[in-house]
Amino acid sequence: MIKLAVVDDHQVVRKGIISYLQTEPDIEIVGEANSGKEAVKLVCEKKPEIVLMDLLMEDGTGIDATKEILSYDPTCKIIIITSFYDDEQVFPAIEAGVFSYMLKTATAEEIVQAIRKAARGEAVIEPRVANRMMNRLRVKEKKPHDELTEREMEVLLCIGDGKTNQEISSELYIGIKTVKTHVSNILSKLSVADRTQAAVYANRNGLIKEKESRG
Repeated sequence: MIKLAVVDDHQVVRKGIISYLQTEPDIEIVGEANSGKEAVKLVCEKKPEIVLMDLLMEDGTGIDATKEILSYDPTCKIIIITSFYDDEQVFPAIEAGVFSYMLKTATAEEIVQAIRKAARGEAVIEPRVANRMMNRLRVKEKKPHDELTEREMEVLLCIGDGKTNQEISSELYIGIKTVKTHVSNILSKLSVADRTQAAVYANRNGLIKEKESRG
């Protein structure tokens, strides 16, 4: 039997969800709450396995309640069900430790399935929310060459083209000693052992093609 608590400050919504879930033979509603503070108290008293919780409530957010609940019981799984999927709500909720994130446009059956999956340790993330998460990860994902200065990148591209230190010096109008310093910094930042590996890195990451496409 899955022990579940339902938290929503809109009574009609809360009662509607509970009414439907009570027909499911494997789900036991151990309590309900209309605020984040009540939710925390409910979890401490009834110890549900899963909490189905609204994101925005009059006394605060489901995010704050999530943090308090998980500090008390890290094993409790919080399923957020909300109308909001903007960045300002999604990412703080995920960072707070919510287990699943659903929208109120979900069908009753989809909510039931999310509860059962949570009981099995399987998270459910609404597709639009998942897309936002993936986009954010792509933006955040940095490559080692992102740490190079503009000049170091120029030197790396020259290395990728197979140029010697002397040729780099002539092309970029900098001294040999300066070239060597840049090369040393590049090897360190890219975590490669020598110029050959640096050249391979530049080519594998499309830096040479990018340079050629710019003309």
